This record gives sequence, C-alpha cells and structure tokens, in this order.
Amino acid sequence: MQLKTVIDSPCGLRFMLDKLELQSGFARRCLLDMEMLTQAADIQASYDVLHQFAHFVDATDRVHLSTLLFKLQALKDIRTTIQNLEHHATLDDIELFEVKHLAILAVDVKKLLAEHGMEQVVDIPDLDEVITILDPDGLKMASFYIYDSYCQQLKDLRSKMRQNPELNDQLLLEASDLELGVRIDLSKQLHHYATAIRQALLALADVDIYLAKALQMKQMGLCFPVISQDGSTRFEGLFHPQVKEALAAVGRQYQPVDISFDLKPTLITGANMGGKTVVLKTLTLCQYLFQFGFGIPATSAHLDVKSHIFFCIGDEQSVEKGLSSFAAEMKNIDAVIKASRNERKLLALIDEPARTTNPTEGAALVAALLKVLAAADMSLLLTTHYDIEPGDARCLRVKGFDNGVMNYSLVEVHDGEVPHEALNIAQALDIDPQWISLARDIINKNERIL
Repeated sequence: MQLKTVIDSPCGLRFMLDKLELQSGFARRCLLDMEMLTQAADIQASYDVLHQFAHFVDATDRVHLSTLLFKLQALKDIRTTIQNLEHHATLDDIELFEVKHLAILAVDVKKLLAEHGMEQVVDIPDLDEVITILDPDGLKMASFYIYDSYCQQLKDLRSKMRQNPELNDQLLLEASDLELGVRIDLSKQLHHYATAIRQALLALADVDIYLAKALQMKQMGLCFPVISQDGSTRFEGLFHPQVKEALAAVGRQYQPVDISFDLKPTLITGANMGGKTVVLKTLTLCQYLFQFGFGIPATSAHLDVKSHIFFCIGDEQSVEKGLSSFAAEMKNIDAVIKASRNERKLLALIDEPARTTNPTEGAALVAALLKVLAAADMSLLLTTHYDIEPGDARCLRVKGFDNGVMNYSLVEVHDGEVPHEALNIAQALDIDPQWISLARDIINKNERIL
C-alpha cells in the first residue's frame, strides 16, 4: 500500500504531509509513492536514519542548514532522461544539461553532508567523473553546451564560421553533424554511469524527505517511537496535531491523553463530544506515521507493526454505489471481519458502528461485532454510545465532566455502560434552557416509572 492511496484518510494524514517542508516536487512524489513498511527491521532502519538527521538539524547552524535546503530546491525529476540513457539513446542538449545539473547538485550536497559526518547516512554515489565528461573546461557551471574542446574539427569549423559569416549556411549542416557525433559519444560514455546517476537522484530525494521529517519533528514536538516486541501499543501524551493547531487558533489548549491496547478488543465509551472520535483518528494517524517513518505526536510511543490498517468512521454514504450510510458502513466492517479470518497483525479502529440504525438493533450489532472479532489475532478499538455487554473486551471511558469542565482522559472501567452527559454538555454549550429542562423532566419521569 502506497502513501498516496491513504493520504485522504479522515485521520488527518494529508495535514501532516501538507505541513512537511519538502524542498522539491520530486521528493514529494517519491514520498507519495512509498510503500507502507510492514517489517520491523525496515521501520527501525528508517528511524535510525531519521535519528541522525534529527541530530544534524539540531547541531547544524542556520546558515549551513539553509544552504543545504536551498540546494535541494534545484532537484528535478529526470527519470525519463536516465531511462533514455539506460536504453542507449542519444541524449539531446537539454537531457545532457539535466544530467550535468544533477551531478553537480549531488557532489555539492554530498560535500555539505560530509562536513557534518553525514556522508555515510545516505549514500550518494560519486559523480565527479560525470561532471568531468560534461564539463571538459572545468567551468563548474550548471549549464551545458557542445564545447569546442570536445572536437578539434568542430572548433576549427566554428572559427571559420565566425570569420566567414557569408559561408554559415553551407557550414551549418556540417557543424550540426559534428555536434551530433559529440552527443553520441557523450551518451555512450554516460551510459556506464546510468545506474549511479539514478541512485544519486533517489538519494537526494531521500535527503530532502529525511530533512523535512526531522524539521517537522522539531517544529511539532513529535517523538521517536519504540517498536513493540509483545504486540502491545501504548502512548503517553498523545495528541492530534491538526486538532491541536485548530484549538490553538481560538485560544484553547489541547488535552493530550494516555492510552494502551494489545490484541484484546478495547471498547471506548463516553458522551458525544467526549473526544472518542479524535482518539481513533489520532491512533490511526500514528499507525500510518509509524509505518511510513514519521515522528509520532506523543510524549512517548510504543507501537506494534501491523500488516493492514482499517479505519471505519463517520458517514460512509456512497452515492456512486447507491449505498446508504448504514449499508456502506456494514460493507466496510464486513471487510474487516473477512480480513481478520485470513490475515494476522491487523489494526481495526471502528467509530460508533451502527449509529444510524435503531438503538435496539444497533446495540446488538456492536455487541456481536465484539464477539466476532475477539477471536481474531488483531488489535481492535471500537467506540460506541450504546450500553452493551462488553464480554472479554477491555473497557475505557472518557472521564467526562469534572468540576464543570470536560476532561478527555481515558479511565479503565469494568462495563460498557455509557455515561449520560448529553444534557450537561448541551447546557455547557448554552443551549436553550427550556429545552434542556424539559428533557431532564422526561428522563426523571421515565426513571420513576422504571
């Protein structure tokens, strides 16, 4: 699964990518094409490199860092040119310029990294020989021209054209043939470096990506995760960067939460506006960030590697498929059930399933879903506003109103009963007092009857 296939997940992944200060469009394309890492060794290797770039960002003065970032802005996607070179095609002047420009950029970036002991962190091949081929006069300019020094016959012909402009028309064709011969010869020489040129292009994109990730960690206060060895996942100080930024914009503070889960189903209950959905969004976001090698929005994080991630949330209505919200939701959850019977190491996060049907059947569907998925070797987190029997599921509840203030902390409880705080929340929102008062009277009357 590539990053670009999940970027629009409602968990907020696009926000994180939009906040990533990549210097080149090519690096962004490489990042979007990245496959999700599903092996612990690959994830650890990625974070090992990111650790060194994070140290580089902290230890490097602003001038050197700005110089490196500025140079990376010149990185262009020349994969088509490289492919032509690999296939023994004769490159034109623009393509030869692209190769020369990349080679000079690679040498410059490699030198900047070497000054800080980073030359072995990302292996940028040595392209000095490519520069020598394309810069025979040693001008070190990122431009290309069929230089006179490539061919004495061409040099003599150009001199003759300058001295006898009236002969230019008849000499121009001869000069063009000689220039083509130079391009053919240069392309043959460069063909031997095609693999190194491609590796340098991708390595420079890696430098851009790792630098952007390291800077994002510093700017957002993200942490490095620890790879779990026992199948558990746990966070301290977990926060959602997009929600935190939105709250800060209106002068409000985000309340981080602590949460842990393993291969046992976890049921999260709480009143509406209690932050349950934000918790699931944040957990989904963190799992994706973890398996694509980003910093994690938490004080500390231990994550288990998953093979597949399922996030079922909100109004799943599909106009194209002619499905109602309920039908579309059922289809998505059914995909989770089917996958749980064929795959291992799944993570499923399901937000208030069956919310759009009647409470009796909805509660039954949620309770049954817990039982069905409890037998699978997977991590399941499910939020609900129904009072249900949780079975063997671990139960967490949003703490709720505490001294008149909403407390979004998660506390462990021993049943799936949902706290009745809707009227308190409505009152705190300054909703019409007559409406709230009449609702309280109806609840009290019903409780007396019972």
